[in-house]
Amino acid sequence: MATSVTGQDVATQPSVEDAQERHAAPRGRLRTSAPMLAFLGRRLLSSAIVLLGATFIVYMVLALALDPLEDLRLSTNPNKEAMIESRIRQLDLDTPAPIRWAKWLGGIATCVIGRCDLGESVTGASVISLLGTAIPSTLQLVGAATFLAIGLGIVVGIASALRQYTGFDYGVTFMSFLLYSLPSFWVAVLLKLWGAIGFNDFLRNPVMSLPTIVGLSVIAGLLWQAVVGGPWRRRGITFLVSGVVTGVVLAAVSATRWLLDPRLGPIAIAILGVGAAFAVTALAAGLRNRRALYSSLTVVALGVALYYPLQSLFYYATAAMIIGLALAAIASGLLVGWLFGGPDRGQSMRAAAITAVIVGALTFVDRVMSVWKIYSESSRIAGRPIATIGAQTPGLSGSFWVETLDTFTHLVLPTTALILISFASYTRYSRASLLEVMNQDYIRTARAKGLPERVVTVRHAFRNALIPLATIVPLDIAYLFGGAIITERIFAWSGMGSLFLHSLASQDANPVMGYFIVVGTSLVLANIIVDFIYAALDPRIRVNA
Repeated sequence: MATSVTGQDVATQPSVEDAQERHAAPRGRLRTSAPMLAFLGRRLLSSAIVLLGATFIVYMVLALALDPLEDLRLSTNPNKEAMIESRIRQLDLDTPAPIRWAKWLGGIATCVIGRCDLGESVTGASVISLLGTAIPSTLQLVGAATFLAIGLGIVVGIASALRQYTGFDYGVTFMSFLLYSLPSFWVAVLLKLWGAIGFNDFLRNPVMSLPTIVGLSVIAGLLWQAVVGGPWRRRGITFLVSGVVTGVVLAAVSATRWLLDPRLGPIAIAILGVGAAFAVTALAAGLRNRRALYSSLTVVALGVALYYPLQSLFYYATAAMIIGLALAAIASGLLVGWLFGGPDRGQSMRAAAITAVIVGALTFVDRVMSVWKIYSESSRIAGRPIATIGAQTPGLSGSFWVETLDTFTHLVLPTTALILISFASYTRYSRASLLEVMNQDYIRTARAKGLPERVVTVRHAFRNALIPLATIVPLDIAYLFGGAIITERIFAWSGMGSLFLHSLASQDANPVMGYFIVVGTSLVLANIIVDFIYAALDPRIRVNA
């Protein structure tokens, strides 16, 4: 009897080793951050050493290759010698290049205390001020194009992989290789010719002929039946429905001359929002998850109900207000999804938040387009709203919405040119990556368990398919700070690319070094971020190893 009691006590009471383990576990978890910090420190130190050596090499090459006094030596100005002496003192050219590099490096070190000094250009302008103007302009141009190209490329690439060896897959593959091989300057010139000049001419009388409507409807039907796929009966129904809907929409646009005043209105926002709610829910949670679907539809109803109250608020709109409203839309979507509850609130919250962002974006676009007629008929625009050069219309004045629309009309052509080139590579990468993942054993195991194909694709395959893309996406985002040199030159966009070309042409070394340090630092940080993205996507990878 005593033995059994003793055995029961031993079995039920925690041992000394278990207690020590539990007390040691928190300290162990805290200690895991130390190797990660050590890893981050090693990477930053090695990257700083590489960047330091690279700046020295580039500085020496520029000192040997560029002559900032050439324009003054060729000048016929009577006080040429005095101007040369002044520039030598200004740029410290009588000091040996290695010492100038050390001084330049000291100016970078002062960035720690917020007093960066990257020298002056030959015109006397501060390099910091030049970069402060060029970087936002470049981010505005290349940032939108890169993120849109990444999103569209991944979506189309995944759809192509899921429709492998179909007409849609062959069409996407052909278009990807075609766009990837096109030179950017040629694409930009064609967009100027057809996207700006042709469309502006069409806006004089935006009426489409019957053959044009029929032709575009047939093309739309062929595209949608290729995307949807399935048996021929399903393809035929898709072709007819999408073709008829496209024809009706184009006929209405032509009859009402909607392009002269392209507003959406609450009805169009409601229809598009409901479609987005079903699409987002189907991808994020599945249409069988009624709580997620109802939370997304509730967000749409809330956005439509707030349409008219927001119009009076938009009268005082600023950039900060728009950002605040966007955050409020996300928060409202999360709250609605949380209130619907259920065993998996995360899916409802995610679907509602994404739908809220889409509805908010539609409302924002509707408000911007509401000033289209005022903008197009202004004296500075003269009925030709799609711009071909520059970042803004000189002398144009107006409200926040007019200025925003002016920015959009200047962005549309260069952004489209960059998207068409970048989109192709992301499509090929995402397609190849997903095809490789879909052939893995764990995907077959998930299907054998009876999981729906949506769950297999979205939850199991998609995440692992992103791992190869994690290598190129952060680096491409880092290249944003380098600008699109050819595109900026063609569209007369004053960004980092234009700064680099202009500095080389004027043999101005300091702005070139400023360009190099911005791009180099961005690439170094992007490489470090790649390691952490790997660890987030694949638990088998540890950054603290």
